[in-house]
Amino acid sequence: MYKQNFKIILSFLAILLFNFFFAQKKFTVVLDAGHGGGDIGATRNYSDIGLVQEKDVTLGIVLKLGAMLEKNKDFKVIYTRKIDEYPSLTDRTNIANRSKADLFISVHVNSSPSKTATAKGTETFVQGPAQNRENLEVAKQENNVIYLDEKDKETFSSYDPSSPESLIALKLQQSKYLENSLILGTFVEDNFAKTGRYSRGVKQENLHILRRSAMPSILIETGFVNNYDDAAFLNSEQGRQETAENIYKAIIDYKKAVDRKISSGAIVKKPEPEKPAEVALKNDFRILLITSSVKYNDGDPALKGLNYILTIKEGGVYKYYYSVTNMASTRDINLRTAKDAGFKNAYAVGFMPNQKLSTGYYTIELYAGPDKLSSNSFILQSLKDVDRTKTNGVFYYTYGKEDSLEGAIDLQKNLEKKGIKNTVIQKVYK
Repeated sequence: MYKQNFKIILSFLAILLFNFFFAQKKFTVVLDAGHGGGDIGATRNYSDIGLVQEKDVTLGIVLKLGAMLEKNKDFKVIYTRKIDEYPSLTDRTNIANRSKADLFISVHVNSSPSKTATAKGTETFVQGPAQNRENLEVAKQENNVIYLDEKDKETFSSYDPSSPESLIALKLQQSKYLENSLILGTFVEDNFAKTGRYSRGVKQENLHILRRSAMPSILIETGFVNNYDDAAFLNSEQGRQETAENIYKAIIDYKKAVDRKISSGAIVKKPEPEKPAEVALKNDFRILLITSSVKYNDGDPALKGLNYILTIKEGGVYKYYYSVTNMASTRDINLRTAKDAGFKNAYAVGFMPNQKLSTGYYTIELYAGPDKLSSNSFILQSLKDVDRTKTNGVFYYTYGKEDSLEGAIDLQKNLEKKGIKNTVIQKVYK
């Protein structure tokens, strides 16, 4: 009788162990090699190292990274592409969302407007604050791309986009995505720095590829294609291998942190040093680079290779702001990046989100020059109700009236879609 009971117990334990091991979901990582096919991305041709194309560099790094992850039994790897083809941005994020991935990592190569870049190094992007609001609206309409964790599913068992409870659930989940993305991004950039790469830090930006990713997501710029040293490094097998290894180690450290969180219920934090989770600031912060009476267009050498510039004309002068974030650590990184680029007097300026002007308005300066625009000009043919003024021999053409900076930025983006570029947001006082 004792032997029979013992056999039953052993059989029961064997079933439990079988179910436990096979029920464990592998940690799913979606790897996205930027560009591909007819979209070559950033490119430069050097006499000694040859043609360097972003689509080739990113695929080389991703395949090496994927091979390392596939050797680890804890991981499942999904590629948005493994050959020289171009999946759309929507296809890339759909692959990640439908697989309910734990991470989405998009690999790219940077470029600045100048032929030879003084800018160099790596930088990692996470979802920007404006995207957080936009992503939430997408989530409310398309809840099939948002996957709540088990704890949230227990709390919010049914989804109704009109209910306050469901909205709270989505906000909680998005906060987790952003926090974990920042943690992973920090691991990546720290590893780059440890191996001698110049790290430009972790930044928040409004990038399309991150907009619909329903999971922690990062976009890694592995170097500047028009910086010779970066290009030579990324065009070599050793450089691609080292880059892949740094990202791999970051993923491993991130998973360890996630596993600790699951086992202890603690907040995911970077192991050393221990710090409390960063809280989003009330204001959005932009870095004021320069104030000038001169209008600079995108890519002008005066901007020293920095991207994501917002120009606001105020009191007859142009103010050039770099990047935007509502995280204190990212704000400090952005300020350091600006100073490293040569803007020694740069400083952070706070903007209250969606604050409406009590007096005056924002408008878009379409053109400023000594000559009147022809009635056949693209601007005047494309838009109605364009205002024209003349001051000190200069003609100014402006369009629209908005009571908030966000409204003016949206209007400016709509004009860019129409083909009207190099416009400036102008603050008008009544």
